[in-house]
Amino acid sequence: MELSTDKKQRTIEPGHPLPLGAYITGRGAQFSIFSRNATAVRLLLFDEADDTNPSETYQLDPKQNKTGDIWHIHIHGLRTGQFYLYQIDGPFEPERGHRFDPEALIIDPYAKAIAQERPWVEWRRELTPKCVVVNDYFDWQGDKPLNYPLRDCIIYEAHVGGLTRHRSASSAAPGSYKAVIEKIPYFKELGITSIEFLPVHEFNPREFSRYNPVNEALLTNYWGYSTVGFFAPTCGYSSSGCEGDQVHEFKEMVRELHKAGIEVILDIVFNHTAEGNKEGPTFSFRGLDNSIYYILTPDRKGYMNYSGCGNTMNCNHPIVRSLILDCLHYWVMEMHVDGFRFDLGSILGRDGSGKLLENPPIIERIAEDPVLRDTKIIAEAWDAAGTYQVGSFPGGRWAEWNDRFRDDVRRFWLDEPGMISALAMRFSGSSDLYRKTGRKPFHSINFITSHDGFTLNDLVSYNTKHNEMNGEENRDGNNANLSYNHGIEGPSDDPEIEAERNRTVKNFLATLLLATGTPMLLGGDEFRRTQQGNNNAYCQDNEISWFDWELLQRHGDVFRFCKELIKFRRRHPAFKRFDFFSGKDISSNGLMDISWYNEWCKAVEWNRKENRLAILIDGSKAEIQADKDDNDFYLMFNATGEDTRFTLAPPPSCKIWRRKIDTAEDVDILEMGTSLLLSDQGSYMVKARSVVVLVSDPTE
Repeated sequence: MELSTDKKQRTIEPGHPLPLGAYITGRGAQFSIFSRNATAVRLLLFDEADDTNPSETYQLDPKQNKTGDIWHIHIHGLRTGQFYLYQIDGPFEPERGHRFDPEALIIDPYAKAIAQERPWVEWRRELTPKCVVVNDYFDWQGDKPLNYPLRDCIIYEAHVGGLTRHRSASSAAPGSYKAVIEKIPYFKELGITSIEFLPVHEFNPREFSRYNPVNEALLTNYWGYSTVGFFAPTCGYSSSGCEGDQVHEFKEMVRELHKAGIEVILDIVFNHTAEGNKEGPTFSFRGLDNSIYYILTPDRKGYMNYSGCGNTMNCNHPIVRSLILDCLHYWVMEMHVDGFRFDLGSILGRDGSGKLLENPPIIERIAEDPVLRDTKIIAEAWDAAGTYQVGSFPGGRWAEWNDRFRDDVRRFWLDEPGMISALAMRFSGSSDLYRKTGRKPFHSINFITSHDGFTLNDLVSYNTKHNEMNGEENRDGNNANLSYNHGIEGPSDDPEIEAERNRTVKNFLATLLLATGTPMLLGGDEFRRTQQGNNNAYCQDNEISWFDWELLQRHGDVFRFCKELIKFRRRHPAFKRFDFFSGKDISSNGLMDISWYNEWCKAVEWNRKENRLAILIDGSKAEIQADKDDNDFYLMFNATGEDTRFTLAPPPSCKIWRRKIDTAEDVDILEMGTSLLLSDQGSYMVKARSVVVLVSDPTE
């Protein structure tokens, strides 16, 4: 062992190959890192996070400090908060896939914290952020992941920083994990069960070199879909410091959310890394073992780009599979998260040459892993190379983002002719997609909007995208938004236009939250958060993306509607079915579990052009496993521009119909425990572009 340091000689030992990463022992710190093709490994220790030169350098001896492909060392006297990096030497032979750089400073891929003491402008040796040795101890106060059944969940997608960076949040620690805790009373009032955070794993917010053409501000990586450290919560959301404090603050956020009964789901990006293409920086996997961690081009010199971000992780290589499983285990066992949403999840199904596998090992392993058995696993079932697997994602128990739900529901409310069949299929759980693979309705993650695209307000306020401030001349983002501005592009002071927009927003919310499946609400849609028509705000860390909480007062009626709608869904098992509707009489009361009607209460002609549909749901035995009955419901959808009188089906069991929801009325939803008795039990006037929900039992 060669030691180069100006400090007093430390006691060192060979250490152990596992676990990988760095951790505190009773006598010091253990370091372990994988590299199969390295010829030399140096561990660099730093006294401060912004030091450019190491205070100690340890050259690892392959005879003493290497077991198989793992390099390891134990150093006495080191404590929590120690900063470190590696330098890895080996062949630079691009034709064989090797790109070792002995001068590059390498981040430990298993580092549990990474310190950003100064802004990253570009990857240079003197600016490489340092890894931090972390003590995993935390007083969880008995906390464990909540792991609600998916069918009971209402997911709320949000950005940790964007929640509270706006001045209207009046946060003591804006943009931080700590500030999320401040919003817990709001989340509880809204009624959500689960928060799905955009990536919180360490990333470089300054990786772009473009500027906003309007105000010349530097554009940033706001969303964070470009991971630097898979085990490290980003210190950019820490209010308490970046020397490991971010780990404690993240855990505190999770613990307090759990106390409030709210789950934490993480958006995780295993499909690519921030090292980019062959012109990108070397700071981790490329400098550790490029030929193992990435899917390379046939000539081995470049990278297959199924992610659209320059490189693609070789997820089904055994080493990378182990990294992924170790990472997921860490976030569940040590950080107590409840689930994961896998960005561009189809890439997890590709082999080392990029071909899609029939039974991808990593997808199956995640689904069958005993530690993750109760953990939610949600796939974005497509990738940037055109693979599309919604309804056919392998692995058994995986849930999926259902973009078919998004598009079909948007088309229905746009009143594209002939959309009632599509609406019926999406509203009843998308059995055409999920039944054939043995999955359940709750495996469909239903959504109207997400971080990627228009907000719900912008969906009803813009006909086209307005992404000029992204610096790409409005070429980025989706052109097919299926949106409608209701007469004027952007904000409007016209009360009639605003009333129509409000009604359409409520129509979307009602369709989403009453449909069979697991609903996901984009954060801020419940009070019409706007991104000023930007449908790809990935680089906008400013008021375009931040939550303007003043809108909560301006659009209080939408918030109230959404809140009461969530209560309604959570109260009634008929909207949270475990199995698909059968179209049969399962309760022996003479009614099908679901029946479809036109406005005359006759059998539906599914190929009709007019978008009017009525649905009768028999609530008997709605929760079969608990042998529990629910109310019966009659839902009427009118996407046309004409008021239409619907003939009502007779309420089951000689009950009477009461109105619960009418998005065209000033009192659009009755509070929990109340409903309005209909004076006319035979028909109901459904206004143009509105939803009506009737309940058969006067007691809810």
